[in-house]
Amino acid sequence: MSPDQVLSQFQATGVQTCFHDRHIGAQIYAGLDGMNWRLADYESRGGYAALRKILSEGMTSDQVIAEVKTSGLRGRGGAGFPTGLKWSFMPRQFPGQKYLVCNSDEGEPGTCKDRDILQFNPHIVIEGMAIAAFAMGISVGYNYIHGEIFASYDRFEEALDEARAAGYLGDGIMGSTYNFQLHAAHGFGAYICGEETALLESLEGKKGQPRFKPPFPASFGLYGKPTTINNTETFAAVPWIIRNGGQAYLECGKPNNGGTKIYSVSGDVELPGNYEVPMGTPFSKLLELAGGVRKGRTLKAVIPGGSSSPVLPASIMMDCTMDYDSIAKAGSMLGSGAVIVLDDSRSMVESLRRLSYFYMHESCGQCTPCREGTGWLWRVVDRIHNGLGKTTDMDLLNSVADNIQGRTICALGDAAAMPVRAMIKHFRHKFEALIPGYAPNAAAKA
Repeated sequence: MSPDQVLSQFQATGVQTCFHDRHIGAQIYAGLDGMNWRLADYESRGGYAALRKILSEGMTSDQVIAEVKTSGLRGRGGAGFPTGLKWSFMPRQFPGQKYLVCNSDEGEPGTCKDRDILQFNPHIVIEGMAIAAFAMGISVGYNYIHGEIFASYDRFEEALDEARAAGYLGDGIMGSTYNFQLHAAHGFGAYICGEETALLESLEGKKGQPRFKPPFPASFGLYGKPTTINNTETFAAVPWIIRNGGQAYLECGKPNNGGTKIYSVSGDVELPGNYEVPMGTPFSKLLELAGGVRKGRTLKAVIPGGSSSPVLPASIMMDCTMDYDSIAKAGSMLGSGAVIVLDDSRSMVESLRRLSYFYMHESCGQCTPCREGTGWLWRVVDRIHNGLGKTTDMDLLNSVADNIQGRTICALGDAAAMPVRAMIKHFRHKFEALIPGYAPNAAAKA
């Protein structure tokens, strides 16, 4: 099925999400009436068939990793690192305990896809993790779930009980010699714990602060043991890949951007929600699926990959396709796939003010450039917003952002700095218009 045919089917059905099955062409929302899926619902649609295929056909770990590499699946949490390649880093002959971790600490503003996957179809994540653990010779896994989505946490715990009772988790899975124990753990709402090493610190019962790298988790992770960490959506893609083949998944998308992606579309659209479409889908078609810009207004800008990704003006974004390479070429990042749409009524200064406050609030305080710099960014943008800015503030913002970016242990500093630099790059005149004595053009205020 071509991407255009898939999109036509999406438009014909009016579907907003497709979490039950990665087969985007055939069973879109078939039978899903808004209720949470239980084990029987998942099994009736091919659930756990991929895990059964691996164990019954005697597939090797190398074969599983090869299929994932062929699929072109890239990490869906934000970094976009090739999943199969990451799995190959795990030292499979390591004599001690190894760990698998699912990063469900979904705290990026605008992102709500993982929450819905866990709520509506948690078994697809469980199966994906079981397959990944088999491929890397891991016997223990954890799903670290954001602390503010307790309903999804409870739903996942329920699904774990179902899977254990059915023999899909535990010792001797499906009568084989393969053992895998999977547990849920919840955070406490800290944005920083979405960073993988801060997540590991939190899992160990410590303060959630990032670690220096190297060493990387593949060699020194949870409890100092080799650990692989992937995002919720990444694991959810794995069962379909094993059932249908990596090449089939790759062909759902485009080269280097295989498969489908769930986009959380929010902001100034008529139908905000989660949309699963093929990688490489034009942004204009995704916007159309979301009902277009609200109330017929004009598109002003888009933050394409969560609040930490640089904003893009409408003139640039409308020429982009929704994949890692196209968005990067345009000067931003696909990130988590949280598409925040801003119409012509939005103040870019106010938008940046709110984002800067968020990053100041969520900084863990470990690194001086981030701890001090995020506060400076918010205070300067705040005074510009209140009409108290200075003519030197634009250069000051760029200078502070430059002194944060690339100078911290984790990427939160970059996440705070990049939106500032992008806003100034594309909408500098909007800021200048609010600074007394800077810009005489009052019409630029917005």
